[in-house]
Amino acid sequence: GGDGGGPSECDNKYHPNNTPVVALSTGWYKGGSRCGQEIIIHGNGRTTRAKVVDECDSTMGCDDEHAYQQPCRYNVVDASYAVWKALGVSPNNPKYGEMEITWTDA
Repeated sequence: GGDGGGPSECDNKYHPNNTPVVALSTGWYKGGSRCGQEIIIHGNGRTTRAKVVDECDSTMGCDDEHAYQQPCRYNVVDASYAVWKALGVSPNNPKYGEMEITWTDA
C-alpha cells in the first residue's frame, strides 16, 4: 500500500510513508483477519506500534494483481518509513530494510 506496489489489501488505499503501517507475510496476515489491527514491534532496542494494512504475499507474485513484485519471503513484516524511524533506524543505516524484530498483537 505504499512501497511502489498496488493499494493495500485491507482497505484498497495507499498509505503515506509517514504513517506507521505494515504488511504481514501470508501466514501472519491470516486471510485478512489482522486487517486494521495494531501490532507491537520490538527491534533495535526500541518498541513501536503499527497498523496492519496489507499482505506481503508469500505465495503469489509477478502478476498484475501483485504489481509484478516478487513474492515475499516467509516471516516478513514489511514496514513503512514511520515504523523504521520509530525504531531508530534511518535509511542510511545498514539495518534499514531488513533486521531482526519480534512482534505481538496489540
